[in-house]
Amino acid sequence: MHPSLQSAFASRRALKVISGLHNFDAERVAATVKAAHYGGATFLDIAADVTLVQLAKGLTNLPICVSAVEAEKFVPAVAAGADLIEIGNFDAFYAQGRRFEAEEVLALTYQTRSLLPEITLSVTVPHILTLDQQVQLAEDLVKAGADIIQTEGGTSSQPSHGGTLGLMEKAAPTLAAAYEISRVVSVPVLCASGISNVTAPLAIAAGAAGVGVGSAINQLNSEVAMIAAVRSLVEALATPVQTKV
Repeated sequence: MHPSLQSAFASRRALKVISGLHNFDAERVAATVKAAHYGGATFLDIAADVTLVQLAKGLTNLPICVSAVEAEKFVPAVAAGADLIEIGNFDAFYAQGRRFEAEEVLALTYQTRSLLPEITLSVTVPHILTLDQQVQLAEDLVKAGADIIQTEGGTSSQPSHGGTLGLMEKAAPTLAAAYEISRVVSVPVLCASGISNVTAPLAIAAGAAGVGVGSAINQLNSEVAMIAAVRSLVEALATPVQTKV
């Protein structure tokens, strides 16, 4: 694992900025990369695409993670310089009616590991599974070679309030998964999907070693605002957390 990632996970302050699995717009990806770089994020997550990897490497020295749901897409992206890979960011598919069951995610993990046995591998646990099933899959994924487990759940939540309470409701599914999974696996858990600067400290308190944030940054309409959002998350993660909830 990249030394800066190891350090961030060990101190439980890792921040991954996600540009989006289906985002191949070079201008938009570049804006996200710059926001992560100047805002002080730990690492980036972009689509597994050679051109985007080359673009990102020209803009930042942050570790670059590439995401895909097809093992073959990782190979050229890693050859282009990606530092780690992520099976997941499944949220982008649910609106299309595409489900990812435990068996498929586990099979994809084994397939990816056979192609790239040494690369740092993160795998998302689908939130469509029950919490018990998520925990079991997380354990199986670690046995299959996953170095990082990522949680999700933002798309399944239906906040009924605005403001701070709404942000907590939005994060509830992924926080619950992070809490349950972090109790049974020895690898870092990254809490993603529906996380904001309000709920990032809650993710750490729930047992996560870091958070992944995408739409809370990408939906902003200026690079200045995006950088400020990243810095706000960095500051939120700097809040000391002594024990799990």
